[in-house]
Amino acid sequence: MSVGAASGGGHTPHPVCPAAELPPGRRRIVTIDGKSIGVFNVGGRFFALRNRCPHRGAPLCEGQVVDLVTAKAPYVWENERFGEILRCPWHSWEFDLTTGRSVCYPETIRTKCYPAGVAGPTEHDRAVAPARNGWRSMSCSRARCTRSAVELIAAPRDAARRRR
Repeated sequence: MSVGAASGGGHTPHPVCPAAELPPGRRRIVTIDGKSIGVFNVGGRFFALRNRCPHRGAPLCEGQVVDLVTAKAPYVWENERFGEILRCPWHSWEFDLTTGRSVCYPETIRTKCYPAGVAGPTEHDRAVAPARNGWRSMSCSRARCTRSAVELIAAPRDAARRRR
């Protein structure tokens, strides 16, 4: 798995870990280009946020992952968007893991959000994997490939919005 940190020019993938090491509901905090970034697996989808709460600088990605609680009437609430909300460990501010935006003030408060996903094996991995793992074929199916990795891509999702 890899994560992309903002680094000026193009998009540089940053390997984070093998995808199998980050099962659904788990997170991993990594440092890329001096920035602490949390990578989350939410139901098989990967999201990455800057590990800094915009409120007081808390280590945001160490917070609890919760559901979004909504209320249609007083004392009547429902849980929605299971496991997609990150609660700051210091003051309980909540952020959407899929966008980095605050739950209460999505238009004005957010943390940096980076694209993340699973990359397949590289050409080098394909060439050496059969010898290393005793594979009979040079092809690497998703089910058998132990080298698939979660990646973070270089540019933040909200980069265009911040430039305005």
